[in-house]
Amino acid sequence: MKLLTPLELKVMNILWGLKKAFVKEILERWPDERKPAYNTISTTIRILQEKEYVSYQAFGRTHQYYPLVSKFEYQKRLVTNVLQDAFSGSVSSLFSALVDEKHVSEDDLDDIQSIINENKSEQDKDNKG
Repeated sequence: MKLLTPLELKVMNILWGLKKAFVKEILERWPDERKPAYNTISTTIRILQEKEYVSYQAFGRTHQYYPLVSKFEYQKRLVTNVLQDAFSGSVSSLFSALVDEKHVSEDDLDDIQSIINENKSEQDKDNKG
């Protein structure tokens, strides 16, 4: 799975939210005041099709697009790539970088601790059984 450019990711975030959309609907949901041209989004969608992130249903000459890859699936792939490429596979180094930059709130830490506890519990079950 190829990683997405910032423009492709913006289009995918809109498409993930809408589930299905025509190019004009993507443009209507564009978060910035400076919207790209219709042709820019259309070209970006075609690139996303080539990368196998998006497919479409044809309605005459117009196409309604939908994601082939879930947002969570993409996020997992992205984090895995960052982890391997930038942190040499060290989860603790990645987490330390996030904490050092104050990107982790107390609520986030509580959520992370719950995930760790749940994961440890499952590992303990696997090791015993």
